[in-house]
Amino acid sequence: MKFRLADGAMLLALGLMASASLPAVQPGGFEFNDAHFHLTNYIQEGTNINDFLRIMGNRTGRVALFGIPLQQLWSYRIDGDRAPKYYLDTDAPLYYYSFTDAFIAMAYRSLTPEQQARFDPMITGFNPTDMYAADQIRRVLQTFPGVFTGIGEFSIHKEFVSAKVAGPKASLLDPALDRLLDFAREVGLVVLIHNDLDRPFAPQSDTSHPLGEAPPPAPVYLDQMKALFKRHPGTTIIWAHMGVGRIVRPIRNDAATLAASLADPQLSDVYFDLSWEEVAKYIVSSPEATRITADLISHYPDRFLFGTDEVAPANQTEYMKVYDDYQPLWKLLSPEASRKVRLTNYERIFDQARRKVRTWEAQHVKRP
Repeated sequence: MKFRLADGAMLLALGLMASASLPAVQPGGFEFNDAHFHLTNYIQEGTNINDFLRIMGNRTGRVALFGIPLQQLWSYRIDGDRAPKYYLDTDAPLYYYSFTDAFIAMAYRSLTPEQQARFDPMITGFNPTDMYAADQIRRVLQTFPGVFTGIGEFSIHKEFVSAKVAGPKASLLDPALDRLLDFAREVGLVVLIHNDLDRPFAPQSDTSHPLGEAPPPAPVYLDQMKALFKRHPGTTIIWAHMGVGRIVRPIRNDAATLAASLADPQLSDVYFDLSWEEVAKYIVSSPEATRITADLISHYPDRFLFGTDEVAPANQTEYMKVYDDYQPLWKLLSPEASRKVRLTNYERIFDQARRKVRTWEAQHVKRP
């Protein structure tokens, strides 16, 4: 039996009440909202959500909350009694771990409504090569109405990780990914996608060129990413880490490449997050790198969000590291631009997604 109109209205009202009860961000209040946070790690262990609330304290307002969609296999044949804790600890493969979404949903449901208002849970436990992935996301929404706001972080091309995933390799050209993004647009889900801009160890420039130093070749995945975005207008997409990786370095003309994408009206629903300590490492590596990044953000202050990309932190010092690493960048931005990146872009994007998803659920979720 479908929800009665009153039931649907109540579900929608609860979603709106949650938005209305968000902690107010006043001058001198929360320092940032976190658009990229993993409560659990690659062996599905993590921080208790109540402990994490204490870690957030009065510095973090809201957090996009998710686990990790991949489980590191412990192969006794490879590692014996030495249990790997991270994907770089072993040659054993990774596999998709669907239970992560139920774990995140139950952790979220254990909180009071006031505490829930500080989180935007995300669905991650799907295989982006599977044409059924969109159906799996639909089932998660139907099983846990009132919980999720988006999907991700999930990866397509990721250094060291993609090659380790068991089964078919993810691709930006896969119709399964298109079906996934179509469904996200239908529901109003925010999409947080990790895809490296280039392959590892890509050449930066050619100093042996007969006419002097030649520019580096175009990033391998840039055109495919832009084509993917353009196939899905109206889908709100956040490109994690600005396409940078641990060894996928920013290319020399990276700012110009990003600026061209930001200026393209067909990519107006695409945003970039400044998450991960590896990205911060590049951005604050020199005064010039920080200034170039600050100039880019200042031209497009509505298109960037801050995220920590911390994984199951044990304490506040560990959790705040990336935010503190970015202090040179915050100092170069105007107060308005800094506030947008740290706080209000998150609120605008995720508040809109909450309203849309709750509305979709009111229309599509059946009662048990």
